[in-house]
Amino acid sequence: MTMRTMRSASSIAWPAPGVASPLSSAEVRVGVVGTGYIARGLAHMLRRSSRLRLSRVLTRRPLDDAAGPWDGQVTHSVERLIAQSDVVVITTGDAVHGTEVAAAVLEARLPVITMDAELQVTAGSYLASLGPIFEAQGDQPGTLALLAHEAMQMGVTPLVYGNIKGFLNHNPTPAEMDYWARRQGISLTQVTSFTDGTKLQIEQTLVANGLGATIARRGLLGPRTDTVRTGALQLAEAAAARGGDPLSDYVLPEHGNPGVFVVATFTEELGEFLHYYKVRLGDSPYVLLERPFHLCNLEIPLTIDRLLRGDLIAFNNGPNPRASVAAVAKRDLAAGEPIGQAIGGFQVRGEAVLIADEPDHVPIGLLGGATVERPVAAGETVRFEHVDVPESLALRAWRWTLQSVLTPPAGAGARVPSQPSSPVPLANGRAQRHSVS
Repeated sequence: MTMRTMRSASSIAWPAPGVASPLSSAEVRVGVVGTGYIARGLAHMLRRSSRLRLSRVLTRRPLDDAAGPWDGQVTHSVERLIAQSDVVVITTGDAVHGTEVAAAVLEARLPVITMDAELQVTAGSYLASLGPIFEAQGDQPGTLALLAHEAMQMGVTPLVYGNIKGFLNHNPTPAEMDYWARRQGISLTQVTSFTDGTKLQIEQTLVANGLGATIARRGLLGPRTDTVRTGALQLAEAAAARGGDPLSDYVLPEHGNPGVFVVATFTEELGEFLHYYKVRLGDSPYVLLERPFHLCNLEIPLTIDRLLRGDLIAFNNGPNPRASVAAVAKRDLAAGEPIGQAIGGFQVRGEAVLIADEPDHVPIGLLGGATVERPVAAGETVRFEHVDVPESLALRAWRWTLQSVLTPPAGAGARVPSQPSSPVPLANGRAQRHSVS
């Protein structure tokens, strides 16, 4: 099937946020990429919906091994996924694979919803130049975007976008992670990326890029405190002292539910009401708005509903990202050593960095499958001079993003516009087309 044929399979012209969907009275076919924990929960929710219908599930596993609530709907074919879907949800956590699929879906003029911060911070800015791609509410970034939107609607101005972290160990052992993976019923890579902080750094990088914020320093501040309120106030004071854009960061409290929060400033007119509602941080000029839960896969249908109503919070990695997630060696890496699982593995972990400060870092989402060419010491940042990274669309997308961030247009201080007039070039200069025929 050619790309032209795939496009004709769906005649829907998707509008921008703020415009009602053309599917206002139709059954909506939802394609899903991935067959893990997030995808299984989403499939259960779609089976309960009166309007949303699970159409196809794309997997790279053997079809017989892709167990889940999707009998007869699993496929290896991107073409089939596109032809039988009106919207596609990507949940893989593999930025390289996800970029290839997302580009094909977007070129077929279908919208992409992601529960995949890894994909967003690696290639999301480039993908957004191809078509509508949005991070769903449910995971911390999308939930923070929704909370920030609601805060601004209520008249307060966000100063801190915060993530509440329960535990952190930068270098856990495989035995520890295997125990917790079995106990919690999630994959080894998931529990490892949660524990070593990689997922947190990825999430808050996406928040910074997508909400026009920044990070205070490499690896974030992450104050360890007794309560969320104490840590939130510390971050607010740090943000105010900088006098610039809001901060994206996290707290590590002794007591507190996993969730997200926004610290915001307010006008004098709102002061008496906010005092009554007990959301002010003591006598400070700040209010704390918390959402003490995030239900990942269970909330994705809410984002699809918003898309259909034209009420979507248009949140992705943004056209001009400031931050990225560098790979840091957990142990000494020898020349010739292959990198296996990068995100959620035991060779490297992720740390948020400002792109302009460290343009030669390797984004951790690109590192899986790379080979170490020069030794990397434990604690050292993995840079492109250290490794041979396999060529991929995700790598080319990162090169495009890096160029757009670092190269201002002639005679101006602004960054290069994010909508390229030509496809991403291959290393040999030929144009890359996203055909999956």
